[in-house]
Amino acid sequence: MGILLPLLLLALAGAAALLALRVRRGSRRRQQAISQLLDAADALESRLRAARAEIEAVAGSDENPVRAAMQELLRQRLWLQDNAERASLEQLHGVRDALDAARASIERQLQRVDRARAGAV
Repeated sequence: MGILLPLLLLALAGAAALLALRVRRGSRRRQQAISQLLDAADALESRLRAARAEIEAVAGSDENPVRAAMQELLRQRLWLQDNAERASLEQLHGVRDALDAARASIERQLQRVDRARAGAV
C-alpha cells in the first residue's frame, strides 16, 4: 500500500501533463489556423484594392465588381471576429480556403482584363 499511493499520484500527474499538452497543442493549431486565415484575408484585401484601382483606370468607378468582393471580405472578417474562438478547425480552414479561392478568381479575372486590354491596343 505504501508504494501504491505514490505510483497512483505519479500516474495522475502524468495524465494531467498529457492532457495539458494536448489542450496546448490544440490551442496552438487553432491560433495557427486563425493566423493563416487572417493572412489570407489580408492578401485578398490587398489584391482587391489593386484590382479596384486597375478596373477604375480602365472602366471608371461606376461598374466596379470589386465592391461586392470587398463587402464579402468584410462579412468574413466579422464572422471571424464573432466565431473564431468557438469555430472548429475545419470551419476555419474552410473560410481560409474560400478566401484563397476568391483571390485566385480575382487573379484570373484580372488576367482576362489584361489580355482584353492588350488585344485592344
